[in-house]
Amino acid sequence: MGRHASTPSRSGIAGRPALLGGLAVLLIAAIGLGLVWWRSGDDDAAEAADCGDRQTVRVTVAPEVGPLVEQLLSQPEQLGGGGCAVAEVTAEEPLQTLASVGALDADALPQVWVPDSSLWAARAGGADAEAVGSLASSPLVLATSRAAADELGWTSTPPTWGQALGTGRPLAVPDLTASAEGLSALAAVRQSLGGGADADNAVVAAVLAAGRGEVPSPADALTAGTEGGADAPLVPVSEQEVLAANTAAGSDSLVAVYPSDGSPSLDYPVLRVGAAEAADPEAVDAVVATLTAASAGTQARAAGFRDQDGSAPDGAGPETGVQEAAPASLELDAAALQGLLGRLSSLATPSRLLTVIDVSTSMSAPAGDGTRATLARDATKSALTLLPDSYSGGVWAFAYRLDGDRDYVELAPLRQFGADAGGQSQRELIDAQFDSVPSLLSPGGTGLYDTTLAAVRAAQGAYDPASVNSVVLITDGENDDDTGIGLDALIQTLRDEADADRPVKVIGIALGPDADLDALQQIADATGGAAYQALDPEDLQGVLFDAIRRRS
Repeated sequence: MGRHASTPSRSGIAGRPALLGGLAVLLIAAIGLGLVWWRSGDDDAAEAADCGDRQTVRVTVAPEVGPLVEQLLSQPEQLGGGGCAVAEVTAEEPLQTLASVGALDADALPQVWVPDSSLWAARAGGADAEAVGSLASSPLVLATSRAAADELGWTSTPPTWGQALGTGRPLAVPDLTASAEGLSALAAVRQSLGGGADADNAVVAAVLAAGRGEVPSPADALTAGTEGGADAPLVPVSEQEVLAANTAAGSDSLVAVYPSDGSPSLDYPVLRVGAAEAADPEAVDAVVATLTAASAGTQARAAGFRDQDGSAPDGAGPETGVQEAAPASLELDAAALQGLLGRLSSLATPSRLLTVIDVSTSMSAPAGDGTRATLARDATKSALTLLPDSYSGGVWAFAYRLDGDRDYVELAPLRQFGADAGGQSQRELIDAQFDSVPSLLSPGGTGLYDTTLAAVRAAQGAYDPASVNSVVLITDGENDDDTGIGLDALIQTLRDEADADRPVKVIGIALGPDADLDALQQIADATGGAAYQALDPEDLQGVLFDAIRRRS
């Protein structure tokens, strides 16, 4: 993610031309151009260093370390034979560099890359990025106001990452596709919660909640923390960002909370990128040696980072919200982290969910503190609160002949949650229709198969190619409409009408012990979906999250 403190600029900043193609064009255009420092590459500096043969080394760095690297490489590096290495330093977001690796010619790529995290090197694929050391480090923390930390009891007893997720306080998660902090924080949460399905569902809930419009951005969350309010949100950021935000605001109100199970760290690796033969190897070696030297730690600490050994940044202490002692390190499982990235990336594609709820009289059977109908109402309403406005939804109810000869009735058409629905938002309309479910119970049986076929056809008719299109079918019974389509014919029809250009998955949820899970499983298999059984009240919420998590 882009750092929230502004990056200092210098005279002589210029754009670096790039030959971009395909997806990289879109990514880089969306993120914006990086900044370039032409460090002491002018003739006067070269002459002062008695440079004969000047070898330019392209160095690309994460924006927050741009000034530090420019300072470290402010003088040409002397080489054998009277030559020198002159660094061309470009500051840009790691995602932008990653896109460039796949789109640029070898002679346009950096020869040295310093992203904020080794995660980027793991995603660079065939870029042949070799780690040769580290420039600095900064542990990942939870930033909030001092007053909020006191109110939560975290000043004396820090939480685990998993506990931090369950406060109910807004969590401003950085962009997962562009942020090492966001991905590392959610990986830490998942690891803290045990790494199973429940942990995955908790992470999904956090990601979806962060996509809601009313959740503050990380920058706004940091600002709220520096203003000192006890209701300040939580935001996972680097320790260095806490120092930078307090300094920029002239505040000491923002504090870094160090979770008790340890902190992942931004390790600022120094990477030699493939095709180094395009530069003099001796010149690249000289630049790398300067960036990884122990002496670079002094300047790293002055810039708010910890050095390679974890020594505290200058100014660390209670008055700046950052502790002097290095926190315990939390080592993240590399394979699990890459798998989590894939699952979370799938959430970037919105869902288009047609929710179809059984309202036959059997839904009045007791369940928990209410009935199956109230359970379905409460669980769907709760899930709705977490889905971003970029998602879409519609609602049907079904039983037997609810609308003339039809077994189903449309309560809300498929629309984006943020869209206008006659003076209210689609989200508000759907919420009201979920509320009405217990009052719609109807005698006469359950037209499960006819309703399923109609719902899949409706979803295909309203298909959105930019979304994952699904039918979520919640029922507590089995089909008892003898006049409608049978199961075998339904399965064959679903297969015959499947359209690879308009795929619609059925997510079947068998609510209670009397539901026909076998039939739902066959329907799900025919559409590439999934089937679940929810026997207890607490099962249904988890099933809904799991259905979202596994949707693609």
